[in-house]
Amino acid sequence: MTHTPNTPLDDEVRPDQTAAETVEDSGAADAAAEAVPADEPEGTSFIDLGLDARVLSAIEELGYTAPSPIQEQTIPLILEGRDVVGLAQTGTGKTGAFALPVLSRLAESADVNGRADAPQVLVLAPTRELALQVADAFDTYAQQIDDVSVLAVYGGSPYGPQLAGLRRGAQVVVGTPGRVIDHLERGSLDLSQLQTLVLDEADEMLRMGFAEEVDRILASTPETKQTALFSATMPPAIRRISAQYLNDPQEVAVARQATTSATIRQRCLIVGHQWKLEAFTRILETEEHDGVIAFVRTRAGTEDLTRRLNERGFKAVAISGDIAQKQREKTVEDLKAGRVDILVATDVAARGLDVERISLVVNYDVPHDSESYVHRIGRTGRAGRSGDAVLFITPRERYLLRSIEKTTRKPVEEMQLPSIAQVNEARKARFADRITATLETAADEDLAVFRDMVVDYVERNEAEPDRVAAAIAMMVQDGRPLLAEEPDLPPFGGKGRRDRDRGDRPERGERDGRGSRGPRREPAAGNATYWVGVGHNDRVKPGHLVGALANEVGLPGNAIGAIDLRGNHALVELPKDLTPEQLEAGARAEVNGRPLGLRLDTGRPTRAERAERHDDGPRRRHGGPRGGRGRQDRFDRGDRGGRVDRAERDERRGRGEREEGSDDGRHPSARRNREDNHTGKKPRWSADRRRERGAGDGRDGRGRGDDSWGRDGGRRGGADHGKRGGSRGRFGSDKGGRGGFGGSKGGRGSGPKRFGRRPQR
Repeated sequence: MTHTPNTPLDDEVRPDQTAAETVEDSGAADAAAEAVPADEPEGTSFIDLGLDARVLSAIEELGYTAPSPIQEQTIPLILEGRDVVGLAQTGTGKTGAFALPVLSRLAESADVNGRADAPQVLVLAPTRELALQVADAFDTYAQQIDDVSVLAVYGGSPYGPQLAGLRRGAQVVVGTPGRVIDHLERGSLDLSQLQTLVLDEADEMLRMGFAEEVDRILASTPETKQTALFSATMPPAIRRISAQYLNDPQEVAVARQATTSATIRQRCLIVGHQWKLEAFTRILETEEHDGVIAFVRTRAGTEDLTRRLNERGFKAVAISGDIAQKQREKTVEDLKAGRVDILVATDVAARGLDVERISLVVNYDVPHDSESYVHRIGRTGRAGRSGDAVLFITPRERYLLRSIEKTTRKPVEEMQLPSIAQVNEARKARFADRITATLETAADEDLAVFRDMVVDYVERNEAEPDRVAAAIAMMVQDGRPLLAEEPDLPPFGGKGRRDRDRGDRPERGERDGRGSRGPRREPAAGNATYWVGVGHNDRVKPGHLVGALANEVGLPGNAIGAIDLRGNHALVELPKDLTPEQLEAGARAEVNGRPLGLRLDTGRPTRAERAERHDDGPRRRHGGPRGGRGRQDRFDRGDRGGRVDRAERDERRGRGEREEGSDDGRHPSARRNREDNHTGKKPRWSADRRRERGAGDGRDGRGRGDDSWGRDGGRRGGADHGKRGGSRGRFGSDKGGRGGFGGSKGGRGSGPKRFGRRPQR
């Protein structure tokens, strides 16, 4: 069991943080006085909560002393065996609120009953990243408990290690809903001895489309289990789960702590997506800052932005939820020591990050909710220091500002993009600062060597000293231009979709091969557009796709971008560097019983391309090429008002069996009827034909009767009215009809061998 002290594994507050520290980390210092009652200045300790001694020992080794509010209220209830509904947002310490008491109960049960070989605790988490963080937290808190095994099961990873871990016997299983369902269906996960079930971030789970999976898992667990449900909000779906599956739950709510610190200046820049990098680098060059964190949505986005920043001469490094713990620690140390200036991170990777050097937070991609924005900018402005937070927002995303301002209770001022002139002035100033710093720090003997070289060069070549100095400066630049050129940028800022001037709308272009005017929306940096084979016609909603991709492909929710649902397919924006295993998993995954068939979208072929592709291919039965419109004369009914090629088509489809004396493979009466059709005569049916289609036992039925053609309903009869039979289903009994009670193909009485009269209307 591994443990890394002093390195928080998720965005929870440390169990020893006081309520005041929690508020400060969330940027809400003004709420600190209300967090701890005045008559309890010392607060409650973990010892007072009744935790097992081994769990307390692990907490003490970690340096934790005081529980957070959610922990203080929840731990005693879980220790008592009560069902709990905890309303707490991320960053309040809720992982410790259920992990610590659950492990205490597990340890005490093992002392009495011995080590269990089947899972005793199941924790459901919406994403792979959260599942890994919760599993790591359990490992850390259980380091003093013997024979406790923790296993994380999630989509996007091989089954082999998970199956091996389950066979060895894992007492605590932390997983995503979809992968847990897979193991239940395989029979590899046995929940018959489950004691405790925890739903972490339940509202996020339902938002991602896991409602059906959660219901199935809950229904597969023993009724005697203890259930703890944690959610940031309480929508009706969560209340339904609580009422249906929890036994007299105790509700615990922690006040929202979403206001931001007064030491953080918040600004936003309205900028198109393709100009974000230019805007970011201009801000970096013209404004004073120390350490910087830039937040993006996806792991691929972190790598792409880091590469482009390094190409422009900045010292940047990427950090995401997939990196190893040792690499994460090294990256954080490099940032603290100044070896790295810019950290490009996802929300998950930045959880628990505490670096005082950070003075600027850039929301390169808009967060998916206001709470995430609060946690992002809370990385700066700590310990009384001032900090800056900049939000990049596209014109279509301007409506999100209202939600952010409502949550933070502060206005977000709109900033102007620094001009190229300002960028160049800043570059000149930095170059001059480098000269000054060199003159101040270099040893005289070192300067003397270069001074003598310059003087000698000037004298021998009769060169102007200022030109020589300029040439040396160009050498220092190593061919890189010092001053930036004005790029061809559109004006930044502007109006949103609802309040823009509609009079300047450009002319509509010609439709492209996709059937739409103009180019398709470009995916975000580091993303690509993927095709999936389900759409509106399959009753699929975006949440279903998010859930399937997060569960089966192993993508975090914030890695899934725009979803464009079409009739029978959808286009989804995902990281462009999906592995072959992830693509295969996405192709096999199902939504509403239909396979996704995930693949990279190459665009819809044009009509000309489709025609060229199928010119030599198989044709439809009506004679048209595949992909075309079939035969054009299908409505030319001929003399009889029917299709003149019926015999030819029937022969091609191979209907019927050859009979003796038949030269064309069909019943003689059928051939005679076709001849009558061409002469305009009313067709006649032979006795054999009437018996075959009327009363004889037949083949499989199509109507509402049994498997006969006419006896009790069936293909041309019907249990009630029949399609071509009578009200009792036979040809010839009662009066038959095409779906009615009287008819055209029945008869009178018990089946005379003639056509009956049509019913009177």
